[in-house]
Amino acid sequence: MVFKLWKNYNNRRLSLSFFAVLGLVGNDLFDGGVLAQDVKASQLPSGMVSAAWYAGWHEQSVPFDQVDWAKYTQMTYAFAVTTADDSAISLATSDQQILPQFVSAAHSHGVKASLSIGGWTGSRYFSSHVATSSNRTTFVQAITNVVQQYQLDGIDFDWEYPGVQGIGCNVVDPNDTSNFLSFLQELRSSPIGSKLILTAATYVTPFADTTGQPSSDVSQFSKVLDYITIMNYDMKSKPSTGAGPSSPLDDSCAPSAAQYGSATSAVTAWTKSGFPANQIVLGVPAYGHSWTVTPTDALPSSPTVLAAYPSYDPSKEKVGDAWDGTGGVDVCGVSQGPGGIYTYWGLINEGFLQQDGSVGGGIIYRYDNCSQTPYVYNPMSQVMVTYDNPQSFAAKGAFIKNEGLKGFAMWEAGGDYKSDLLGSILNSTIFSVAVPKTNQPLGSSSDPHHSQAHSLTITSIYGVSIYHITTLLLGLFSLHPLR
Repeated sequence: MVFKLWKNYNNRRLSLSFFAVLGLVGNDLFDGGVLAQDVKASQLPSGMVSAAWYAGWHEQSVPFDQVDWAKYTQMTYAFAVTTADDSAISLATSDQQILPQFVSAAHSHGVKASLSIGGWTGSRYFSSHVATSSNRTTFVQAITNVVQQYQLDGIDFDWEYPGVQGIGCNVVDPNDTSNFLSFLQELRSSPIGSKLILTAATYVTPFADTTGQPSSDVSQFSKVLDYITIMNYDMKSKPSTGAGPSSPLDDSCAPSAAQYGSATSAVTAWTKSGFPANQIVLGVPAYGHSWTVTPTDALPSSPTVLAAYPSYDPSKEKVGDAWDGTGGVDVCGVSQGPGGIYTYWGLINEGFLQQDGSVGGGIIYRYDNCSQTPYVYNPMSQVMVTYDNPQSFAAKGAFIKNEGLKGFAMWEAGGDYKSDLLGSILNSTIFSVAVPKTNQPLGSSSDPHHSQAHSLTITSIYGVSIYHITTLLLGLFSLHPLR
């Protein structure tokens, strides 16, 4: 790697920035796995969040003794769902049995235990629950009853989405956002609610106003919520624009038609609308989305170079890993096909990746420097997956630190493999070097000769601890001093 550095930049080595050198070092460190200290959540600065959702329906696959509790400050159980009855919050029979065990396991490890209400299929009645003063009071009581019954530390509201249709059959009202705020204010002022960790999982843009557009002022929510978690995943792709990243760190350097949202644009939108950065948690995925892409579209210029935003056929969506479903009829009565979802461990099980995170045999790999996310492609099955790996999680961790965010929350705890993703983002959030902000998007440069160095700088400064950087550089410069 060092020899490549000197070869490529021999005529300009004195002008190389310190960050560019670190960028090339860090990129090699993350080639094939994560180099992270055995960090613990207790090493985070006070008040920061290292969280995940625990999906109750995967309890048999991910028993509590397999959760890496030492790396979390908080865990959120998913899901309770809204019902047509304002006074009732529904938990499946199995969840009623598992939730007490979850809370006990979390508390025994010093981790806060929350319950998430809603989700994609469970948000149908939020709007009616907060629509009137009477309904809000009844719903507050329903929340406090559940908190007391299960000894919860917090409640997470995953309403998808206030003022905007989600799954297709949700109750929606133009005043959803203001009604939601009134409900939260009442809950926060109640004896039980005043002691809870109250959070909301949100879209990449602020809650909708009465016109359905993102609100220009959401500052009052910061007074009643401990934090929001921006769900920076499931970013859409369209056949017209091609298959793109589902969890981009940045998308300002993507084709304009493919700029659906990113961590960067989301934090900008929420803070511009008055929500403090230090009350924002970044949602990160331990999974990826797949598409069926022909070799002609995936590899147009070379059999080893994977295209960005290749065309795909949505009618040929295939089942993902062992946790993915074949489809069926949803809660709205609409037939749905397979999800095409691959967890990080699923990518390993299905041969896209090896156990150390490196690329599997016969698989084509691409790391997108704009979105700071990887792609893999199997030419035989014609399946392409955009996902997150330790390198992209490290980039997100350093973004969290650099932007002064409150932390991260991963969907879901069981999607990781041996805590590779969790360890990477936690390590980066704690130890990464703060980088001076520029006006350029990630992965871009005004000087094309510097574009590679710039993109690698972001990745590795974001991904490698100061300890590792210092140790490596001392060794490198002792062998190859700049002259």
